[in-house]
Amino acid sequence: MFGLKNPANPEAEMGFFDHLEALRWHLIRSAIAIVACASFVGIFYDFVFDKIILGIQSKDFPTYRLLCWISTKVSFAKDICIDHDMKIPLQNTAMFGQVTLLFQYSIIIGLVMAFPYIIWELWRFVAPALKPEEAKKTSRVILACSAFFFAGVLFCYFIIIPFSINFAVNFTISPSIHNNFTIDNYIDFFSVMLLAIGLVFELPMIVYFLSKIGILKPATMRKSRRYAILIIAIVAGVITPSPDVFTQCLVAVPIYILFEISIMVSARIEKQNLRKSS
Repeated sequence: MFGLKNPANPEAEMGFFDHLEALRWHLIRSAIAIVACASFVGIFYDFVFDKIILGIQSKDFPTYRLLCWISTKVSFAKDICIDHDMKIPLQNTAMFGQVTLLFQYSIIIGLVMAFPYIIWELWRFVAPALKPEEAKKTSRVILACSAFFFAGVLFCYFIIIPFSINFAVNFTISPSIHNNFTIDNYIDFFSVMLLAIGLVFELPMIVYFLSKIGILKPATMRKSRRYAILIIAIVAGVITPSPDVFTQCLVAVPIYILFEISIMVSARIEKQNLRKSS
């Protein structure tokens, strides 16, 4: 990345401190975007909290309605329907805890909303070091990064989080032990899962960049399938807090599909590089 050109003098290369100064302003603008989105979330905090964050408790949540529809169509899936509100017992145990909570989930959702802009700022930082034909692909790269990230966020919100919470609410090791959760624990789980799965879904884009610079080869990835499956299983176990095997499979299967997509992406980049060199 060193060797970027100074915008004030295109013939001069930027030094180390020039890079830091440029990066600082990109980060500042990204932070402003996050704060702006978080402020928007904060204004409509009641809708965001009741309908989005706690909306998973309602029997009318889209995932539960889909499960109930499947149960009416498939004879062996009659038990998967969730036709009642979960009514998760949530407690605030800290003074001004709900004020802190407001800021916390506003920043998290603001970060998710501002993700495309953050990617755009990071791309602007590295773009001067790219060749003109590579820099022209800016819009496609930003669109692809955003699409994979939001696909992960939506998959987590509609699939992983509902199943995980359902398991956490209903699982007990003894009838004398009641599941009473703190709101902090609920929000921490919601936030970590949302961001973790969103970033995991960026795997094809990470492979794209690593293949571009020659670090990854499709042949190497194909030979490493066995190790990849093991690593994916470990990652699924780590980012899924519940010990429910079904929930962990919900995470592991899409990641493996992303791995296979990444191999195809790497193979395509390799073909492009061979055509350019020939």
